[in-house]
Amino acid sequence: MQDPHRRRRTPLQTVWYGLFRLLGWRGEYHAPSGCKFIIVVAPHTSNLDFVIGFIFSRAYALPFSNFLVKDSFFRGGMGRITRWLGGIPVNRREQTQFVDRVANEFARHPQMVLAITPEGTRSRSEYWKSGFYHIAQRANVPVILASIDYAHKYIACGTAAPITGDMEADLARIRAYYAGVTGRHPELQGEIRFRPRPDTLPPTG
Repeated sequence: MQDPHRRRRTPLQTVWYGLFRLLGWRGEYHAPSGCKFIIVVAPHTSNLDFVIGFIFSRAYALPFSNFLVKDSFFRGGMGRITRWLGGIPVNRREQTQFVDRVANEFARHPQMVLAITPEGTRSRSEYWKSGFYHIAQRANVPVILASIDYAHKYIACGTAAPITGDMEADLARIRAYYAGVTGRHPELQGEIRFRPRPDTLPPTG
């Protein structure tokens, strides 16, 4: 079967695609119709996810995207590289109105793609960070799902996840998409759920 992306690749993209296949990976990418969207990448259990994901993005001609990263990565020479790659610093030590800040960035730019790993850490996390959900609502941009499946060495990107405001229903659809997808370290994969808000917790005592 002919690769549907081959005709669109530049010579440089062909080199990236060759490296991607040499490493034993396969993939698919369906480009969203708009030029502003959030890509949710999961599962995230290894630093290798970024390397494989970056090679995939160059091989399949994804638009250049920004991504969230701890502000400690912006110090010294590493900071210049991180910014050049599209990193947006996240200060986890302070409340910085981050959702509003990123939503404003979407409003300012005619084109913007933001890649987010909602697990937020390579260690096992019991909850996904809900920032992508609230940014999508505030900025009125779609959420696109991307999966990195190490069991099958397969990356898929392009399925839209409707953000309707019914959080539980929206998360159920996201869980269904990632069902059966295996990270590099499966034991570090947590459940796909958001931390309950204090006002939704049952009374104690």
